[in-house]
This record gives sequence, structure tokens and C-alpha cells, in this order.
Amino acid sequence: MIVYNETIIVEETIYDEWLSWMKGVHIPAVMATGLFKSFQILKVIDSPNEGVTSCVQYYTEKLEHINKYFTEHLSSLNAVHQQRYENKFVIFNTLMESVD
Repeated sequence: MIVYNETIIVEETIYDEWLSWMKGVHIPAVMATGLFKSFQILKVIDSPNEGVTSCVQYYTEKLEHINKYFTEHLSSLNAVHQQRYENKFVIFNTLMESVD
């Protein structure tokens, strides 16, 4: 299983609204690409960062799906996120593979 992880640090003052938007708009748009089987939202409980740190993990079985997502969808979806929450979050991505 391939896991595409987005770690997002969001200003505490907008966290609830941001999470609602992620659940209602952004994640459904990512899943609508048909490239991921499932997803999971996690909240980091011991983050040393200011703000609230969350991870959204998207699961797929093929690296080709990740490559297609990166080339065809990531830029436009990130642009919407950036425009809506400009200067209110920091994001970084990690690509992982299950070993069990």
C-alpha cells in the first residue's frame, strides 16, 4: 500500500473552519480523482509547533496513481487551498510505502 501524507500546520483561530472545509470540499475533491482507495485524518497531539498540526493520509495500491495525482491534480487542488487560507497554514508532503 502506498500512502500519500499531507502534514498541515494551521493557525489555531481557523482550525475548526479549515477542518470542516477539508472534510466537505478538499478531501472529496481528492477522492473524486479516483486515484485513492481511502483516506484518514489525524491530529498530532504532541506537536512542538504553534497552531494545530494535522495529517491527511491518502491510500492507493499503485505508485502510478500517485504520479498521476501529482502531474494532473495536485497543483490545482493546492492552489484552491492556498487561495482560501493564504498565510494561515504550512504544508509538507511525505510519500510512504507499507512494509507489513
